[in-house]
Amino acid sequence: MDRFRTPPAISCPDLPADAPRRFAMDSYLPLPGLIPQLSLARLLEELAGLEAETRRRDFAMECMGGSPRHMTTIGGPALAAGSPLISGLYQQRSLVGLLRTVTGEPVVPVREVTERHVVNILHRPGDTHGEHTDDYPFALVLFLEAPADPDDGGLLEYSPHTTTLPLPEAVPVHRRHHRAGDAYLLRSDTTAHRVSPLTRPGVRRTVLNFAYTTPDRQAALTPSAQLLYDDGHADSEEAR
Repeated sequence: MDRFRTPPAISCPDLPADAPRRFAMDSYLPLPGLIPQLSLARLLEELAGLEAETRRRDFAMECMGGSPRHMTTIGGPALAAGSPLISGLYQQRSLVGLLRTVTGEPVVPVREVTERHVVNILHRPGDTHGEHTDDYPFALVLFLEAPADPDDGGLLEYSPHTTTLPLPEAVPVHRRHHRAGDAYLLRSDTTAHRVSPLTRPGVRRTVLNFAYTTPDRQAALTPSAQLLYDDGHADSEEAR
């Protein structure tokens, strides 16, 4: 069997009994070491070919409070066409079952291909994914590369049960560091979140972002995904 047409094996962990309660309260659940080293290596090998065709994004997302986007992205259509590994993993039954257990919701894949599964790459000093909320309720973020030292940036910063953008100064912000192979689940439509800027050359943060939803929510609410991941949209100083 062609190894590039076999979905990477991810053994979903046994969750603590209070995981659903913690997720409901925090809107965040860490999944350390979700990606085994062999699967991680295969995913990076496949993405190395796709990255040569990626497009740099540098603009302010007006519909998200004018927050900055300085990053390189691979959108859903390119991944669907060029990455059988990622497409297979996104649909993996045990993975979707894990999300249903944690959320208590009938989690299903997103039909809209642009935002279904994407890759975000931060690779220059100052690269950042500015604060935003997502169109769909659940984001599973898998780390393929990550700064080993939190001082190098690339931290998840989030405020549960908050959608006001820009974030008011009085709103508490949680910060989390992750390593390559880690993942986390976020209630991403009701949690303002961002990625702190990289602070020095030579570090990279490459993540797979898998968007999931429920059967009654299959329509995007904003143009943000099209602006960030659709190569038909030209970058501008401010994207609407």
